[in-house]
Amino acid sequence: MSEIKEITVQELKEMRDNQKPHQLIDVREEHEADIVSIQGLLIPMGEVMDRVEEIKKDIPVVVHCRSGARSRAVIEALQNNFKYTNLFNLKGGILAWANEIDQSLPTY
Repeated sequence: MSEIKEITVQELKEMRDNQKPHQLIDVREEHEADIVSIQGLLIPMGEVMDRVEEIKKDIPVVVHCRSGARSRAVIEALQNNFKYTNLFNLKGGILAWANEIDQSLPTY
């Protein structure tokens, strides 16, 4: 099993604020993204393996879900099956973003 790298919501905010190249992937379902989104590319967990060509390999890719569990599973599958080395799990997911970065966001 490959190691899963993690990034905190503060680190992601810093990347965004400094316009550091990265890709943000949201692996939640569409109805969840309709409730709250932090502008990631929506690829629901069940579609990831079919849409793997949309996930970049040349810049850091931050994968998130609601709390961090689904994104962790997705990263594990991508690392094991497609040899990705640039993936980071957003620790605490969108709930952590809403709690620590932007309290105006709805949570569910």
